[in-house]
Amino acid sequence: MESMDTTAPMVGLVRAYFAPVNRTAQTATIFDPAQSGAFALDSPPAPWIGLGWISGFARACGTKIEALRAGAPAVAQMQARTEVDATVTFAFESWGKLQLALSAGSQQMNLLRVVAGAAGAGSGGAAVSAVALQAGSTASVLQVGAAAASGFVVGGLVAVDVDYGTQIGFVGSGVSGAYVQAKLADLDYVRRVTLNVGRVTGIDLATGAITLQWPLIAGAPTAAMKVSGVVGFCDREGSGFFQEWSAVFVGEGQQGERVIWHYPRLQAMSGAAETNASASGGYEKVQLSAAFRALPVKDPVDGETVLCFRSYVAG
Repeated sequence: MESMDTTAPMVGLVRAYFAPVNRTAQTATIFDPAQSGAFALDSPPAPWIGLGWISGFARACGTKIEALRAGAPAVAQMQARTEVDATVTFAFESWGKLQLALSAGSQQMNLLRVVAGAAGAGSGGAAVSAVALQAGSTASVLQVGAAAASGFVVGGLVAVDVDYGTQIGFVGSGVSGAYVQAKLADLDYVRRVTLNVGRVTGIDLATGAITLQWPLIAGAPTAAMKVSGVVGFCDREGSGFFQEWSAVFVGEGQQGERVIWHYPRLQAMSGAAETNASASGGYEKVQLSAAFRALPVKDPVDGETVLCFRSYVAG
């Protein structure tokens, strides 16, 4: 029989891709390496979102295996897993809304534009009234009307989501951005924590159409959603919410082969942190550190409990 052996893959930096987890149903996004293992790295299959290169990718297995002994003297007769645990850590090579949210570990706040004279607040004061969306809005083009369009700028950021009512539980369209434990008074709270955020690349003042650089993570907005201008992002040490995502990490070898690590459910296990790496000219590059614990899913093939799927796809 011909050997199937190949040389060990020689990979550069690993690339990271994330997708939403339905927090209420605890339903993960599953990646099928048999169908999608050879996807174009710059065009991941929906709903996966590419978050660029990562460095320092390290997996740790915390699973404990103990021997079951019998006889005199006691002799190992078999083995059993007594604890199952796995973690993964890395640093993002680029900064963006999702990278910041994932590395923060908790709610990642959008700094909404504030009204003149608003009282100061660590995560942003009272926000300018959100703009209602009009018919014809899509995930990439928001219709706000000619009168409201002048309130936005090309290159600026926007958050698109519903008003906060009195709901308790997970909030945020597309991806849960926070968990509300008690009723709040802030009408803009969902837009403060939503990950349904985009960058404006074009504004048609005549029609009131705002074009976004990328489609919104939640897809086409509903009629109940509104748009708020965003000036930046803020995360907070000590918050109670845990980020949870599905993840795929890809290391591509020199011959086109790939090692793919798929974690159906990763939950943040640390707060916001950074690492500094030396850069040219006496500068330091600030990287976003991230650490996650893997949570289990059931593999429908045989019902086994799984924390991570590691696949090898030949080039």
